[in-house]
Amino acid sequence: QVHLAESGGGSVQTGGSLRLSCAVSGNINPRNCRGWFRQVTGGEREGVAAIDSDGTTSYAESVKGRFTISLDNAKPTVHLQMSALTPEDPAIYYCAAFVAPGCSLAGKPGAWGQGTQVTVSS
Repeated sequence: QVHLAESGGGSVQTGGSLRLSCAVSGNINPRNCRGWFRQVTGGEREGVAAIDSDGTTSYAESVKGRFTISLDNAKPTVHLQMSALTPEDPAIYYCAAFVAPGCSLAGKPGAWGQGTQVTVSS
């Protein structure tokens, strides 16, 4: 069983920053991909950023240059540093772990965290 626990969500003003963290534990291959997805009410869950064990990253076009995903293998924890937040960024952000090979934002992670709310006010 895999357990992912997010932290760091909250409310910030437009242009502000937030750092999300996700502690990963349980029976999961440390070489498998980790990612962050987000979902607004009534919308589809979409991939935001992903990182493979070799450090290769991928980002949604809407967050490139503003968000940075990083992996701390010693803990193990995956972080999402979000900067220059806009009114298009509010959502519930979910940490995800892929249980099968592959690291695509269009993929299907096998394990999810409970989600953390991000709110951006003008």
